[in-house]
Amino acid sequence: MRAAFYTRQGPAHDVLQIGEHPTPAPGPGEVRVKLRTSGVNPSDWKVRRGGFGRGLAAPLVIPHSDGAGDIDAVGPGVADRVGERVWVWNGQWKRPHGTAAEYIVLPSAQAVPLPANVGYAEGACLGIPALTAVQAVRLANIDRHSTVLVAGGAGSVAHYAIQLAKLRGATVITTVSGDAKAEHAGRGGADHVVNYRTGDVGARVRDITQGRGVDTIIELDLTSNAKLYPLLLRPHGTVVVYGMSANESVLPSLWLMQNSITLRLFLIYDISDADRLAGIAELTKILSEGRLVHAIARRLPLEAIAEAHDMIERGDVVGNVILNISEETHGG
Repeated sequence: MRAAFYTRQGPAHDVLQIGEHPTPAPGPGEVRVKLRTSGVNPSDWKVRRGGFGRGLAAPLVIPHSDGAGDIDAVGPGVADRVGERVWVWNGQWKRPHGTAAEYIVLPSAQAVPLPANVGYAEGACLGIPALTAVQAVRLANIDRHSTVLVAGGAGSVAHYAIQLAKLRGATVITTVSGDAKAEHAGRGGADHVVNYRTGDVGARVRDITQGRGVDTIIELDLTSNAKLYPLLLRPHGTVVVYGMSANESVLPSLWLMQNSITLRLFLIYDISDADRLAGIAELTKILSEGRLVHAIARRLPLEAIAEAHDMIERGDVVGNVILNISEETHGG
C-alpha cells in the first residue's frame, strides 16, 4: 500500500516521505479500512516535531489519527462489516501506523458507521475536532440558560463547539484574532465575536453579560488564557480545558478557590469508554439529522502531506485540512 511516513522527527519537508508498505491484515477483533481521506490535526505536526518532549513512537511512523473510508476486511470474531462506510478515531494513538495510508487496521469499535448524508472528507474531521467539541460541551453541562465563552472561535474544535453549544440553546461568545476569523466564527453561530488583538476581552465579556461573567469557558490554551479568568468567569463557573501551549500553566489559584471555580481537563485520545460511547452516539444523531456544519479549508493529495502539515503549523488556514487518499472521496 501507499503511505506517508517518517523515521525521524523534524520539519515536515525534511522528514515526511511517501512510499510503499505491506498492506496490513486484520487480526482478532479488528477491521481493515480502505481509507478515502485522512484528517490533519495540530497534534500531528507537534508529534512529528517532538513537541512536549515526545520522542519517536516507533522506528517508522505513519501519521494521523483521523480518517474515513470503507471496511474491506474483518478479522476473527468480528461480525461481517465489509462494505460499511466508516470514520475512525485514535488511528495513530499509541500505534505506529495511522491514517495517512491507503489502509489501516484497528479494533472494530474504532471504526464508526458514517451516516449516509456525510461525506468522507467530513468524516475525517470527526475523530479529534468534532468529538473533542462534543466532550467539552458535555462536560460543561451547557443548557439554554448558559452563557459560554469558546476561546479561539476560528479553530476546528471551537467551530464545532460553538455549534453544539447553540444546539443546546446557549448564548455563545467567542474570541478571534482577525476579521476573516471573526466572519468564520459568526458563520458557526456565535452570538458575540471579540477580537482579542484589538479589544479588551474582559471588558467586552463583562459588557455582554451585564457584569456577571460567563458560566463556562471552553478552553483551547490554558497556558495563555488562565490569567484572564478573574475578568471573565462568574462565581461557581466552569472551565473545560482541551488544550495548552506549555507543560506547565500559571493559574490564579486563590481567586479560583475563593470563587469555587471548577476546572475540568481532558485528553480526547484517552477519555473513558462511557464518555466515548455517549459522545459518539450524540455526534451520530446530530450528523444524521444534518445539524452540523463542517469547515473544510483545503483538500490536498497524500503526496502534499508536508505542505498540509506546514499549513496547520503556521496557522495559515481557517478550517480543517484533509488529504485525499483515493480518488473516490466525495461519496455521501
